[in-house]
Amino acid sequence: MRSKSSITLFRYTSQLAERLHSLGRERTAETYTAAVKSIMSYMNGADIKLQKIDSLLISSYEAFLLKRGLKSNTTSFYIRNLRAIYNRAVEENLITDVRPFRRVYTGVCKTLKRALDSQTIRSIAQFKTSDTSLQMAADLFMFSFFAHGMAFTDIAYLKWSNIQNGYLVYNRRKTNTQIVVRWEKCMAEIAEKYRTVSSQYIFPIIKGTNPRREYLTAAHSTNKKLKRIGEILEITIPLTFYVARHSWASIAYTKQVPISVISRAMGHNSESTTRIYLASLDNSEVDNAGRLVLRSISF
Repeated sequence: MRSKSSITLFRYTSQLAERLHSLGRERTAETYTAAVKSIMSYMNGADIKLQKIDSLLISSYEAFLLKRGLKSNTTSFYIRNLRAIYNRAVEENLITDVRPFRRVYTGVCKTLKRALDSQTIRSIAQFKTSDTSLQMAADLFMFSFFAHGMAFTDIAYLKWSNIQNGYLVYNRRKTNTQIVVRWEKCMAEIAEKYRTVSSQYIFPIIKGTNPRREYLTAAHSTNKKLKRIGEILEITIPLTFYVARHSWASIAYTKQVPISVISRAMGHNSESTTRIYLASLDNSEVDNAGRLVLRSISF
């Protein structure tokens, strides 16, 4: 049996990633693995014992990332994930916590504007091209927007069975929060364009036996197509599904939709105060929020 003192960061993270994969938490497993690969690149590929991780190492690693030109939010992302791995090892009594992350930045800086106005969203909705891959990217962006800023990962795994009694009902893969969205005509029209009789999925993204790989490939490809659409339409903000999400929230807010309603519509669950308010909301308020946003870009 290996002693606790011999456990290394890479070996521990590999085992942790396997456990996370078995629980269906692929995204967390991938971010942990990416963070460890990043710090190992700083150490020229060398592994390190968990008990040797200290504040000097982490501070030096942060400086290395910043010197490479990475932004504070990116360096913080890697370091936060390393801290999460470290904290798990502490919880499992594999190491004693020496607080190695106390001198580095682990926050999130305010980013540049990512929300589009109604007129710009309308231009994407009206985008038409003979390039089927570009058209599908635009359609998926609008579907995300119509569905209260649905994340691409949730769109990819949507099934026709998620449509129930005039509503789209699904659990966010990121938080497992249940989301209920009225199945509006504009959403149905996009979905019907891509209906495949033999598939249980609404969109032709997941097709074979490796859903995760197909999703990642489609996400990469679709984001490239969205950036191209943004260039064609001369939109200054690079298009992503995160932009669709921000835009829905921003337009809803300008229409004086209460923040608590917006939070419920988008499936936020990290703000305890907001969640208290959300518990008493009637779903019709969420429906009205969606329709107010749709009306703002009607054409």
